[in-house]
Amino acid sequence: MTTERLPGKRSPLLTLAMLAFLVYFLLPLFWLVVASTKTTGELFSSFGLWFADDFSLPGNIRDVFAAENGVYGRWLLNTVVYAVVSAGGAALLAALGGYGFAKFRFRGNNALFGVVLGSIMVPSTALAIPTYLVFSKIGLVNTPWAIILPSLVNPFGLYLMRVYAEDAVPDGLIEAARIDGAGEFRIFWQVAMRLLAPGFVTVLLFTLVATWNNYFLPLIMLNNPSLYPVTVGLANWAAQASMGGGGSGGNVLPLVVTGSLLSIVPLVIAFLMLQRYWQSGLGAGGVKQ
Repeated sequence: MTTERLPGKRSPLLTLAMLAFLVYFLLPLFWLVVASTKTTGELFSSFGLWFADDFSLPGNIRDVFAAENGVYGRWLLNTVVYAVVSAGGAALLAALGGYGFAKFRFRGNNALFGVVLGSIMVPSTALAIPTYLVFSKIGLVNTPWAIILPSLVNPFGLYLMRVYAEDAVPDGLIEAARIDGAGEFRIFWQVAMRLLAPGFVTVLLFTLVATWNNYFLPLIMLNNPSLYPVTVGLANWAAQASMGGGGSGGNVLPLVVTGSLLSIVPLVIAFLMLQRYWQSGLGAGGVKQ
């Protein structure tokens, strides 16, 4: 006896809810694109959700990179360095730790992993001040390492890599490599790492976004404007705009809006390039072989 699988019925209520969520997430982005094409006067005099008569985006982009002797380009470069180094290092450490927890049995394995799970519950803002005090003692405050080193620790990434490695790397494949005389690090780099690539890219993307959008940690760690990431730099420009002063003849608000739009472009590109690994990384590990 065979049964045919009936196609699922579409719920109008569910469709409306999904459309509402879509509008909720896309509307701020659309406003940002529209606002980036306007001058200061047009931001207040024209309809907020549509373009003004004059398309000022090219001029706004030039003003952003020219303001304060091109400091925005420096901020953007700093953000790229902080995010790429932190994301790559955090993903690698998470892959090493997750693979070790999943494939090696040692005394205290479960206890140590319990500590990792517990640390996920601690908000990063609660650790910012203690981290600042420690880094101040060792002389790393107001250096790029003050942003990179704390970002290398990713408890959730380690947890995710352990769950993924348990199913993605077969024990039989590891045993076969050992029989062939391969060392543990060679097995990890040449065998396991290839199978862990989707999970690795998932952690990479999560850490990349978190470091790129990080504001509080750089705010307390850095006092040199040339070391600021784009989040802190734009916040300073926004403060100038709220007080009616600042560079570029007091015309700071379009710099904040256009700079915000430019700052999300690299993240969009990263997601478009790596989304297939990201999607498979999220789904893998949840199904037993």
